[in-house]
Amino acid sequence: MKTRRLGKTELQVSEIGFGGEWLERHPEEESIELIRYASSKGINIIDCWMADPKSRDIIGKAIKNQREKWFVQGHIGSVFKDGQYCKTRDMAYVPAAFEDLLTRLQSDYVDLGMIHFVDSEEEWDSIQTSDYLRYIMEQKALGKIRHIGMSSHNPRVALKAAKSGYIEMILFSINPAFDMLPASEDINTMFADEFDRSLKGIDPDRALLYMTCEQLDVGITVMKGFAGGRLFNPKASPFGVSLTPVQCVHYALTRPAVSSILCGYDTKEQIDQAIAYEETSNEEKDYASVIASAPLHSYHGQCTYCGHCKPCPAGIDIAMVNKYYDLAVMQPEVPATLREHYAGLDRHASDCVHCKACEERCPFKVQVSERMEKAAALFGI
Repeated sequence: MKTRRLGKTELQVSEIGFGGEWLERHPEEESIELIRYASSKGINIIDCWMADPKSRDIIGKAIKNQREKWFVQGHIGSVFKDGQYCKTRDMAYVPAAFEDLLTRLQSDYVDLGMIHFVDSEEEWDSIQTSDYLRYIMEQKALGKIRHIGMSSHNPRVALKAAKSGYIEMILFSINPAFDMLPASEDINTMFADEFDRSLKGIDPDRALLYMTCEQLDVGITVMKGFAGGRLFNPKASPFGVSLTPVQCVHYALTRPAVSSILCGYDTKEQIDQAIAYEETSNEEKDYASVIASAPLHSYHGQCTYCGHCKPCPAGIDIAMVNKYYDLAVMQPEVPATLREHYAGLDRHASDCVHCKACEERCPFKVQVSERMEKAAALFGI
């Protein structure tokens, strides 16, 4: 299992993670064994947004004797009230719910203390001067939270978090279908029966979020990577074609700043299918050709960093140059650190011989040669 650095947290998390939301629908011992099996396969990050005692107990018992092997995303503001999940910032409930989480995890800390589920810009703004946030900061000072994160489905809210200075990582919903959608405070828009036929490519707010997180070193973990399974069904998919789980995983892991995709599992076989990604061929990972030839919607003209442009006869890592170029043009002035990263590449845009072989291979018809000229002019090499 490959690991990636989770932004400024410096945690080395597995590319394939564990989303815990399905644990409660199985017998306790079965779910405990599932988590332990995942650990044996190299998975080391698990999300616990769930407030129900059973799910929290399962995770706690599963990681009891191997706590140091796991990075836990524990959500603050997810509470169990009157027998059901509830999201709240009410300090009459938040501290007790967090202490309950620690108790059931059989741990005195969570690695990632998550500001739970903020999709409204108004709510994000109100949190900044709240007792709720002061409580989270206190728990970090006490060592009960090692790093502060946030979960969101709204790129505008997530962007504010990335720029806040204290949010170190974000749990965000990423897949090629959701990436087309404009920002919304209503999560139901992501699961609409049909998408607007005029949608084309990655929404600018989402592209800006990923690039900003990359620039500011705010790590991203991914939820809803399969869009609830709708991407596997051509009749339900907004593209009119189906993608495979491996293609969806690869899409998520090729977004800037993404470190891990957290998948839900019912069986060991599903874990095996997810981690098989690490040994899968480039052909099997190829989401770009599927999307580019889909009957509905288009990513035409957008570089998705998919790697189809390889191999370059001049040895240029075209996808990486494009990523640095996209990051640079977001800024009034190219940051020195970005210049250093670009300069550290083995080959630069100025090495392009303009053979345009990459353009012939690009499923989205990106004008790569022109972009190399622009990148060379911008970075000076």
